[in-house]
Amino acid sequence: MSHDINHIRPWRTIVRRKSRQIRVGNVLVGGDAPISVQSMTNTPTSDAKATIDQIRELEEAGADIVRVSCPDEDSTAAMPEICRAAKVPIVADIHFHYKRGIEAAKAGAACLRINPGNIGSADRVAEVVRAAKANGCAIRIGVNAGSLEKDLLEKYGEPCPEAMVESALGHIALLEDHDFREYKVSVKASDPFLTAAAYHALAEATDAPLHLGVTEAGALRTGTVKSSIAMGSLLWAGIGDTIRVSLSAEPVEEIRAGYEILKSLGLRTRGVNIISCPS
Repeated sequence: MSHDINHIRPWRTIVRRKSRQIRVGNVLVGGDAPISVQSMTNTPTSDAKATIDQIRELEEAGADIVRVSCPDEDSTAAMPEICRAAKVPIVADIHFHYKRGIEAAKAGAACLRINPGNIGSADRVAEVVRAAKANGCAIRIGVNAGSLEKDLLEKYGEPCPEAMVESALGHIALLEDHDFREYKVSVKASDPFLTAAAYHALAEATDAPLHLGVTEAGALRTGTVKSSIAMGSLLWAGIGDTIRVSLSAEPVEEIRAGYEILKSLGLRTRGVNIISCPS
């Protein structure tokens, strides 16, 4: 006799938040798309060969999306070769430099990661948006508790969920003002409680797809545990469309940890689920 397992065990059911769907290269993010797993290279992006070799390792480990750092012109100069060689979409982290965003978009990046607290004026954001639109790029609005805008820190006194969400919504408004909607959002902190609270508030305030992560989570074991607490609770609540486990370890370990979190919640399957007693 067959039974609907979710009817028998409603406590195992995760109802995902309804988010808008965007496209990051050939990967759909949000809506009913599978939750994608990301990592970031730790090679100098200017060294195209080393970066491509590491992207290959990440692809083999199951990475859906890979981010690379673009802090200088040498890095964006290497991006055309890197983007051509990669089988997965490449996200360019442009740090403080809006010009790097323009260069990376032209070089073939599928997404640009910008930090509202770092990138500067609305005019600079507008230039990055124009480049993204012209080159079919998505944008990730990446808010970090450690680099909030000065006016928000003065208003709230310290990094808090309200400040992080206000930063994110302000930047969303900038993109929307330029008729740009291919964006996802993250509100990361190193504190799992602050991270979870900020994402819960953001999930109520926008239908944008959300990129989950705990920033500067730590080394392999501690970082995995901290990320699992914050991201696991959010995913269990149905919040999150793409994830990165940030570890001070080899990037491949981030992919493995990400899949283990999703597999434990029944949200993705990769590899064998091993159940064993301590002995």
